[in-house]
Amino acid sequence: QVQLVESGGGLVQAGGSLRLSCAASGSTFSISNMGWYRQAPGKERELVALSTSGGSTDLADSVKGRFTISRDIAKNTVYLQMNSLKPEDTGLYYCNAKEKHGSLIVDYWGQGTQVTVSS
Repeated sequence: QVQLVESGGGLVQAGGSLRLSCAASGSTFSISNMGWYRQAPGKERELVALSTSGGSTDLADSVKGRFTISRDIAKNTVYLQMNSLKPEDTGLYYCNAKEKHGSLIVDYWGQGTQVTVSS
């Protein structure tokens, strides 16, 4: 089992910055990829940023050039640095961790942290 706890959300004006953190605990040795998803009101949850166990990262096109994902393996923590925030970045941000057992993938989710960007 893996537990994820997010922090760092809040209210910010457009153009501002926030840094989200997600700390994993429990069976962290089994985690492969970690990432951030977000869900805006009335919309489906979407992938924002991904950090793989191999060290590569990927970002949604809508946040490239503004967001950065990083991961501290020793602290079992993944971060999302969000700069030049826009009102359309508003949503509930969820941390995700994937645990692989052969071909089986188990998803773990944090409780979500709210990000609100005012215009």
